[in-house]
Amino acid sequence: MRLSRACYFAGVIAVAGSHWVSAQQAHVNLDWNPQKNTQNLVPFGANLVSPDVRDDHTVTFRLKAPDAKQILLTGGPILLALAAKDPIPFQKGNDGVWSLTVGPVKPDIYVYKFIIDGVTVPDPNNTLTGFADQPGYSNLVVHGDGPAYYDARPVPHGVVSRHIYHSEVLKGEREIYVYTPPGYTPKKKYPVLYLMGGSGELASTWSIDGRANFIADNLITEGKMVPMLIAMPNNQVVHRSDPKHTEQTFPLIEEELKKQIVPFIDKTYSTRADRKGRALAGLSMGGRHTQLVGLKNLDLFSSFGILSAGDLETETVSAAFLNDPAANQKVDYLLVGQGTGEVTTIGKRAVALHEALQKHQIKHDYYVGGVGAHDWGTWRHLLYYKLLPSLWQK
Repeated sequence: MRLSRACYFAGVIAVAGSHWVSAQQAHVNLDWNPQKNTQNLVPFGANLVSPDVRDDHTVTFRLKAPDAKQILLTGGPILLALAAKDPIPFQKGNDGVWSLTVGPVKPDIYVYKFIIDGVTVPDPNNTLTGFADQPGYSNLVVHGDGPAYYDARPVPHGVVSRHIYHSEVLKGEREIYVYTPPGYTPKKKYPVLYLMGGSGELASTWSIDGRANFIADNLITEGKMVPMLIAMPNNQVVHRSDPKHTEQTFPLIEEELKKQIVPFIDKTYSTRADRKGRALAGLSMGGRHTQLVGLKNLDLFSSFGILSAGDLETETVSAAFLNDPAANQKVDYLLVGQGTGEVTTIGKRAVALHEALQKHQIKHDYYVGGVGAHDWGTWRHLLYYKLLPSLWQK
């Protein structure tokens, strides 16, 4: 109780402070409106305010590049939000500053980049940059009237711990991030969600871009989620550009889960160390890992979340699971989810999985929601609105 009160107090300061500390990308508090320009102060090391987010949800991007010939705004999430099929051009001022105003944009967090004379780069004036297994990108935070479901609110907060362990499977040092809920105590046994990223993601990305810890804090406070551990491993086990990536990654991540990751979590934390206490989920590549590895290891996991993933050949690759007459008795919960903006493109894989499950009368949730596509807007939405509230519910 003492720890929970301390966490609650810290949360009140973090969120309440965002109303009176006014600076562009100040990084003083965990602000829900970090790119609202109230003092016209440039971020440390920058030379312009960009992006400049207003309360009417319009956004201005700026870049000083007097010798540039052309600058464009790009990035799937922001272009989707703007209903733009092609990158959007900036206008050059007499002072050598290029600018572009867009919107209004629905409140959310969007990935974007600039194309400067054919070279794609992050916004050099934006301190909110992405770090993952891919070249850098910038994040645009379009705020609403208060903290969103993925923001730090004045509630009790859990802890995200980074662990380094040695893997005999992959012959090296690896990392895993673990969320423990507010009030975690070794006197209690907790269920564990193993939550994996996609191609280009790292172990840290679910907590940084995905905001998994803040989402869990808020859901627990709202009484919508069973307190659980969330283990976020690095499921990159083969160089993503390796020509044999697909054939090598599935057996390797299966071995890593069974021999390294799950035993490490059970040894380090107070867990329900049985299949009923374990769930496996992931986005994109992590969703494929969940389908092709998780569904064949029902002695290890009993609940699953396949996000923005599936397989057009599900009848073949998941034949053993689909034709198991006891599948419905072995699976406690199975979610197949995706964003509204990806259903007719990469989302056809999830549709194929859903239809195969329907055909074999395997109980599952099929959910399409949010306004995103194959991006974090979708995955944060799926985590908050479907996956976390549905696990271990009676």
